[in-house]
Amino acid sequence: MKINASKCVACGNCTYVCPMGAIYVDPVIKRATIDSNECVECYTCFHGMSQEHLNPTLVRGMRKIFQMMRLRFDPEPDVCPTAAFEPDELVWPRVVRRAFSDPRVPHESTGVQGRGTEEVKTNDVSGRVKEGEVGFTIEFGRPGVGVWFHEIQKMTWALAKAGVSFEKKNPITSLMSDVPTGTLRADILNEKIMSAIVEIKVTVDRTEEIIHLVREIEPQVDTVIALGVGVRCDSEGEDTVVAPILERMGYSLERAKTNIGLGRITQTEPPKQEELAGAIM
Repeated sequence: MKINASKCVACGNCTYVCPMGAIYVDPVIKRATIDSNECVECYTCFHGMSQEHLNPTLVRGMRKIFQMMRLRFDPEPDVCPTAAFEPDELVWPRVVRRAFSDPRVPHESTGVQGRGTEEVKTNDVSGRVKEGEVGFTIEFGRPGVGVWFHEIQKMTWALAKAGVSFEKKNPITSLMSDVPTGTLRADILNEKIMSAIVEIKVTVDRTEEIIHLVREIEPQVDTVIALGVGVRCDSEGEDTVVAPILERMGYSLERAKTNIGLGRITQTEPPKQEELAGAIM
């Protein structure tokens, strides 16, 4: 995103809209400016403000006159009076910023809008987490904080070393140059995004091990991290396997999402070798 300096009137409205605090009014040029290093291309400034196409010279003149009279002339706080915002043509690797930061944009690897993952919200039809397994969602970043890909890599390296299984349909996995080691593509490491989620799953007996691993790496990662745990309920709709482990570790449990199993299964078990052999014969 960029601000057309010939249109900007330095009203400062946009500085409050940016969720990353990347916009400021430069006191030297007296124009709003975007710190491109901190901008995550979320387009909140572009879509979140009304774009009124007033004449910039007229608006600046009115502001100066009012200033001389010791009065203020400020546009409405949710308005860019001169439509000064102009989207840049994003190319690789900067385009990944928008894919992970603008909820209106589908991620190329999944076709899902936003960060490009359904996590385990649709486990009743996808069957990602099976009986005896536990799924983890490790979320990096938040508005106002964000996260760099090189920070995410610290966690994926540690997880890969522990031998976890990364979710293949997750966009972070699709950006790995070497999945077995959890190594992300070198050309995106210095890109900053609003947030991202790494999805993994392990057997239930490794639940405590993974939580301890995330705790160990978290202080080394320069952003906020949220850890989610997903597990299949029993026939009574209860979790009697993973919940006791989490409670023993001192966590107070709250259910975030529950799938009631009314969907149509879309991901079936792969056929067994003998079934394939029979089909060939």
